[in-house]
Amino acid sequence: MPDATITKRKDFLSVLDFDATDLERCLRLSARLKADRALGRHASTADALGGRHVAMLFDKPSLRTRTTFEIAIRELGGHLVALQPDVALGRREPVADVARNLERWVDAVVIRTFSQSLLQEFATAATRLHVVNALTDQEHPCQAIADFLTLQERFGQLRGRTMAYVGDGNNVATSLAHAAAMLGVHVHVASPEPYQLPHAVVQQATNAARHGARLRLFSEAADAVAGADAVYTDTWTSMGKEDEAETRRQAFAAYQVNEELMSLAKPGALFMHCLPAHRGEEVTADVFESQVSVVFDQAENRLHGQKALLLMLLAPAASL
Repeated sequence: MPDATITKRKDFLSVLDFDATDLERCLRLSARLKADRALGRHASTADALGGRHVAMLFDKPSLRTRTTFEIAIRELGGHLVALQPDVALGRREPVADVARNLERWVDAVVIRTFSQSLLQEFATAATRLHVVNALTDQEHPCQAIADFLTLQERFGQLRGRTMAYVGDGNNVATSLAHAAAMLGVHVHVASPEPYQLPHAVVQQATNAARHGARLRLFSEAADAVAGADAVYTDTWTSMGKEDEAETRRQAFAAYQVNEELMSLAKPGALFMHCLPAHRGEEVTADVFESQVSVVFDQAENRLHGQKALLLMLLAPAASL
């Protein structure tokens, strides 16, 4: 049954910009858009962004995020504007000025950059411009939507499930914790002490929790994975931290997701990764290529989740 009300949101800088109702509706809409994609130009949303311009500004390299946003904009009938990072985000002029220029020309900007605070400054400066976080060093909310769409496809009911995240308490872990809390999913995060999920994120997830969802931190990967429905990991060295690569390899050596670790999870537990993956480091090749690996489902679902986001922000009536 369609949602009876429309919640208007200006930006999506964090999963926390949505409430639980928004997030659940986004997942339902994502699933519908995925099913309707086969209709092509005959889909009901094929011209939902007709006459709307969406700019993309990427400070960091991207395969999945850039490609899926570009396709999403076009499949919704919008016009894509590709911006060059060397002329924006404070290099030539203040960030606020860039934002106030862009809101005179385009309807939304999808930004992938380093600092969450810079993204927030950008969004605050432009009162009419919709801003979407395509990744910062602190959060990766679009990835979380794709991840929970993937879990929903496999499990149906999400409430009461347990996800184990093994590795760096980074931007991906942060957004997973936020979304899981709202959706009633328990999260176990295992990290070495210096790389644990920030206390502020733990508090945010605790405050957002529904349906008894719990976030627990572990120092041992085996303790976190025991009995989990899904096991998630990410690269040990994120973009911008390449000079720490060797230190991180040593710190995370005991946190590799391998067959022995997966055997501690529930039988048939899913393996998840946001990609790119480094086989032989955070995950072994046999786990990555196994029947329980859903990593390419997650990648595919980036498209459908981001289409849903664009509709909810720019064409809320079409998202019902």
